[in-house]
Amino acid sequence: MTKQALVIGATGNVGRHVVSQLHHQGVPVRALSRGVRAADVPPGVEPFAADVTDAAALAAALDGVDRVFLVWRGRPVPVAEPVVAAIAGAATHLTLLSSAVVRDDGPQPDAIAELHAGLEGLVTATDLEWTFLRPAQFATNTLEWAAQLRLGDEVHGAYGDAPTTVVHERDIAAVAVQAMTGHHHGRRYVLTGPEIHTPAGLVAVIGEVLGRDLRWVEDSVEDERRRMLGWMPAAFVDVVLAGRARARQEGPFHTTTVQDVLGVPARTYHEWVKDHAADLA
Repeated sequence: MTKQALVIGATGNVGRHVVSQLHHQGVPVRALSRGVRAADVPPGVEPFAADVTDAAALAAALDGVDRVFLVWRGRPVPVAEPVVAAIAGAATHLTLLSSAVVRDDGPQPDAIAELHAGLEGLVTATDLEWTFLRPAQFATNTLEWAAQLRLGDEVHGAYGDAPTTVVHERDIAAVAVQAMTGHHHGRRYVLTGPEIHTPAGLVAVIGEVLGRDLRWVEDSVEDERRRMLGWMPAAFVDVVLAGRARARQEGPFHTTTVQDVLGVPARTYHEWVKDHAADLA
């Protein structure tokens, strides 16, 4: 029987592209997500509606699977321990969506890094072959500005001059697919976009693509924190804001990993906005 790939988090920003790209390459795919339906995946992909922490459901989802892509959605590391153990008992390779904030040379700097480092530690303690994807800021995070853009031509926020690089979710997925279909065992890939921007610069790119005269308005950190609490846990909000302040002091960074792995340039933010113009308008 031909082995399948299991994508856990199959309807998320990255997971859905992992599903479609694997399927396009002819890899049999099982797509696991709590509410996934046949209409949510390409024809020929097997939808599997379940919570990943349901042991019986996970065991069934892993039947006949030899490789897994895992997105872990912020639950504590101990909750992930039986999940990783089940994957290790059934599959041979795991590609884990981690984070660029994880450090390999000392204590983790914050709660986000501790979470992802803890997950990576669970995986390396098994006999699985593994690949860790450590993306920097997701371009999809800028969808948080959509509500403001629907009200007018101003985007309010803090640290509008802090350098940042944003990575297209399709590129993260493409590297994941390479990891699941090639020889990338034991690699820790830090993924960024190809450009350095600032939040104010990103707003300018949106305006260029949408044909609107958009403006960044610098708000206080307190106002930005209150706004972010509407869609992000408080502990993570503080980590993100601290990271922006640190970027302002330390300057930009970016990698060429996407191009190195895929052999083609990483997608620009301009391309991402074109892909999501309807979501931002």
